[in-house]
Amino acid sequence: MSDNNAASIRIVVERVRVEGKGAILLTGPSSCGKGEIAKSICSFLSLAGDQHVSMGEVLRRAIDSARTDTYRQTLSQEFGIGSDTSIFDVRHNSGDVMDKARRHEDEIRRLRGNVAVEVSQLDWLNFCVSNGLLIPDSWAEAIIDAHFRKKSQLQDSIFVLDGYPRTTAAAEKLLETFDNLGIGIIKVIHLSITKEQMKVRAGHRARADDTDQALESRYQIYIEKVQPCIDFLKMKLGQEKVALIDAHQPVFSDGGSLDVNRSIRAVTVSVIEALGLPQYLLDLDTP
Repeated sequence: MSDNNAASIRIVVERVRVEGKGAILLTGPSSCGKGEIAKSICSFLSLAGDQHVSMGEVLRRAIDSARTDTYRQTLSQEFGIGSDTSIFDVRHNSGDVMDKARRHEDEIRRLRGNVAVEVSQLDWLNFCVSNGLLIPDSWAEAIIDAHFRKKSQLQDSIFVLDGYPRTTAAAEKLLETFDNLGIGIIKVIHLSITKEQMKVRAGHRARADDTDQALESRYQIYIEKVQPCIDFLKMKLGQEKVALIDAHQPVFSDGGSLDVNRSIRAVTVSVIEALGLPQYLLDLDTP
């Protein structure tokens, strides 16, 4: 019989859909692709859009909502972030926060279009979020705590938390919040790239705030704050709960150009493997 007539059979699974509950924490340095990988993980596991919780998006929504009087009051009364409270008011801000804000004071005033304007706590929050700087831990803790208490459906589902926590204090508070809400942690995914790779990636996206000085500062934040935070999570959760994933897995087309989608998928496959899902799932929907 000719080989051309050989019979074959294969199993085709259209979608992977997971059930259960708990958080997948996604962390790493600036420009490591957290957002893209989070979306790819959610797509692969058939998680709904609201099951991707981006700390950056949560903060940006808070800033956008502050345009209304009601939410400005909420920010001030519940989170201690006032639009009428100076970031340099010693009664409401710690010394290290004021020192850091002072280094950017002139820039914030220029962005506001008024060099004489008082820099408020809300101005500082906006500037930090726009430039990848750490906001005060107490602000981040209050906002993320409120988010999970408000989004009660997340307490009974699997979700990806992207870009948080970034400090040991924030991690400690997050574990307390999760414990109070009955949320377990499935895995901490630590995406890793070098400082040189970070700068190359930032250059490709060509954002105005991606200056060499800003990138150096963000990577220093990663070394000084994020890495100790990950070490803390290892200590509290156990080594097996934290997976180090190489976020630099470039895949090139036949013509030699970078295939971004396949590169993202390569990292996603590593994450899926780290989550302990069956090996055969890693080959599903391979391009």
